Amino acid sequence: MIVLVLKSGSSSLKFQVIDTDLEAIEKNADKTLAQGVIERIGSEALITLRAEGNPPSRSTAPLRDHRAALDTVLRWLVSPDSKVPGVASIGDIAAVGHRVVHGGEKFTKSVTIDDAVVDQIEDCIELAPLHNPANLKGIYAAREILGQGVPQVAVFDTSFHSTMPDTSYLYAIPYQLYVRHKVRRYGFHGTSHRYVAYRYRILTEKSYDDTNIITVHLGNGCSACAIQKGSSINTSMGLTPLEGLVMGTRGGNLDPSILDFLHHKEGLSLDQLDTLLNKQSGLLGISGLTNDMRDLLEEERLHQDRRARLAIDIFCQRVKFYLGAYIAQMNGADAVVFTGGIGENSAEIRERIGKDLDVLGIALDQKKNKATVGRKEGDISAEKAKVRVWVLPTNEELLIARDTVRCVKDAPRRW
Repeated sequence: MIVLVLKSGSSSLKFQVIDTDLEAIEKNADKTLAQGVIERIGSEALITLRAEGNPPSRSTAPLRDHRAALDTVLRWLVSPDSKVPGVASIGDIAAVGHRVVHGGEKFTKSVTIDDAVVDQIEDCIELAPLHNPANLKGIYAAREILGQGVPQVAVFDTSFHSTMPDTSYLYAIPYQLYVRHKVRRYGFHGTSHRYVAYRYRILTEKSYDDTNIITVHLGNGCSACAIQKGSSINTSMGLTPLEGLVMGTRGGNLDPSILDFLHHKEGLSLDQLDTLLNKQSGLLGISGLTNDMRDLLEEERLHQDRRARLAIDIFCQRVKFYLGAYIAQMNGADAVVFTGGIGENSAEIRERIGKDLDVLGIALDQKKNKATVGRKEGDISAEKAKVRVWVLPTNEELLIARDTVRCVKDAPRRW
């Protein structure tokens, strides 16, 4: 069963084509056939397309909207030049899986998309005004081009965290605000946290009920998740993806009174404050240089840049804070799992986070840590460490494809 996976951004469209079915899922025998990304939709778009095992093709073209971008992808997939096995016509695409950022309290599992589901995703726009409209563009485009006969499935970033208890998801503000407006913690990166928890279970041969870990997704966006007995019981992002860890351009936790203070001192409007918090803070805001951790490490190494070092240190300290908090909430954890672009590839950041955590039972083996980069997976713990530390590359697209199959086949699923 060939599944087209779409991750639609405001001006981008990422895709993968994955050959999978229930038997392949059981045997972990899914095959990625193609992948790519189209950026700068709405102008002269940058197009990168690659069939598995072949070099990428890069080009530019004026693409008006997401429909035009998806049409470009599909035309390439079915052309002989693409060399994508098993896709000779659009009819070979059996289903489409969409990443949708926010499902609110409406969606606790992945669902097959119909008009009612689209309406409910639209209802969640106020909770994710930057993300859900973009996700819907991909859904609208796929429905228009492929027609109603090709099933489509929505996989929500928030659904994995729907198992959190109210003691974790409620804010200590008047309860009526939750009742009236559903102001609460939802959490994000759920597809990533869920996937690496699955990989941990596979590699350690543990059951759901024996899975007690903390997953740490570190990239331009960052979040931590406490997983107890296989389910999310707390996570660092909140009502929006702004809360929690220090990120590329988002500062994470913040005293809310700072906003009123800056409004009066700097004359900033609500929109300007929103821009400051989402696009001008985090690593970029502290360093004044960049939101890219690789560049900050380079600046620190070559020029001993004080603010680059400060940004890195604050970033790592915040992760330590959440590790300690979640181990306390869980009354102990068996492992910490790093994933995401930084978590998977920066041995130096992992080393700094793991330093001086002996009291928590965390210690890294420096040789293993340095060797586990470039999408390698493995246990990087020191031999006698009580809490194991793993590096497990995420694969959200694979999980979306698998959920798509489960929904189409009406197979049992937890999320």
